Amino acid sequence: EEILKLTTSPDPKLVAESDFGPLPKIGEDGREPWKVYSRPFTKVEGKPKIAIFLAGLGLSEGATNMAIQKLPGPITLGFAPYASRLEEWIALSRAAGHEVILQLPMESFDYPSSDPGPHTLLTSLEPEINIQRLNFLLSRFTGYVGVTNFLGNKFTSDQKSLKPILDELNNRGLLLLDTGTSQTSISTEIALNINLPIATNNHFIDSKASRVAIDAKLFELEKIALEKGVSVGIGFSYPVTMERITEWSSTLDSKGIDLAPISAIVSFKEKKDSSEKK
Repeated sequence: EEILKLTTSPDPKLVAESDFGPLPKIGEDGREPWKVYSRPFTKVEGKPKIAIFLAGLGLSEGATNMAIQKLPGPITLGFAPYASRLEEWIALSRAAGHEVILQLPMESFDYPSSDPGPHTLLTSLEPEINIQRLNFLLSRFTGYVGVTNFLGNKFTSDQKSLKPILDELNNRGLLLLDTGTSQTSISTEIALNINLPIATNNHFIDSKASRVAIDAKLFELEKIALEKGVSVGIGFSYPVTMERITEWSSTLDSKGIDLAPISAIVSFKEKKDSSEKK
């Protein structure tokens, strides 16, 4: 496939300097990072779309290289904030046509036995402290379209803790991918309320990392897309997952389904843009 060119990152007009490092911001002209850094996608009216997100990249060099080079460009890649060489990985991903999402560690019900790292967003902290942690995480690299929760079934079900974080993401012009790990998550509800662009996962495609199980989940995603117009799947960087996704994606065209980046399938209402004031 030809490689789609993504806009160069970072765009200096979409960067706010902070004590932690560069933070994304909405440009003076109203341009939002989630749109500027997205992979271009032409929507065909009425054509079902499937978006696939591959999580956990940046920690294993082999898996990260394989994901960047082997997976079709429309697949959105997710990076852990603690990985080293992040700027380099993101540049390589975007050069290969992949848009990227930052994974935000959030508190789960079994915290701290599941501890996603030192800057985890916690329900026990004041919103100001969580926003500081958020800013530290957001400043790890630039050029991402948005964030997703890493763990976080407790944090995403706590209105008092979650809303200030989603407001902050919204003010920075980012999108949110809700991994759907939790039945009690109120992310989607809050996002739709404040008009934060949101996508919600339908299936983890490799909870069982076997060919048969993955193929069955991918087939489920096709059924949802044909029925509802769109579906979202999340996988991890196992070799078998990448192999099955690559194989499967080559069959979508003949089924009349588009493989879309996450940014192409988010729900949001167009914000009133500044050009209307002229």
